[in-house]
Amino acid sequence: MTAQLTPGDVAPDFSLPDAEGGTTSLADLAGRKVVLYFYPAAFTPGCTTEACDFRDNLASLKGAGYTVLGISGDPVEKLADFAKEYELTYGLLSDEGSEVAQRYGAWGEKTINGEQRTGVLRSTFVVGEDGKLVRADYQVDAEGHVAQLRRDLGIDS
Repeated sequence: MTAQLTPGDVAPDFSLPDAEGGTTSLADLAGRKVVLYFYPAAFTPGCTTEACDFRDNLASLKGAGYTVLGISGDPVEKLADFAKEYELTYGLLSDEGSEVAQRYGAWGEKTINGEQRTGVLRSTFVVGEDGKLVRADYQVDAEGHVAQLRRDLGIDS
């Protein structure tokens, strides 16, 4: 398990390829509020639920000044297909080597169908305008997490 981050920590910078063929860096979003969510794999039931939940709540998050980015270990081609299939209109970033997930502490042991595995831990981070973490939520549930996040951030529907 990698070391987990806590609110007040400086958000680790990254530069990752995105589903649209470009590159997205946290530094490019300096001065903005950012929601980063790490998910294990595109097209799996839980990850699809979570991705669509962020999609369905994107207007309220954007309205409150947040940029949303989803990060997984999937290659960009798979992310592009995922975005197209589910009409995901926010950035999906490819962390194929899981280096960024590890730097955020979103990597470790988990149990899948009774089997221990090492991989991406479903986690969400909120980066403030000052580049520091406002929230660091690990091993969140795919269902209902976005609603809870919005409540905790004081974002109305």
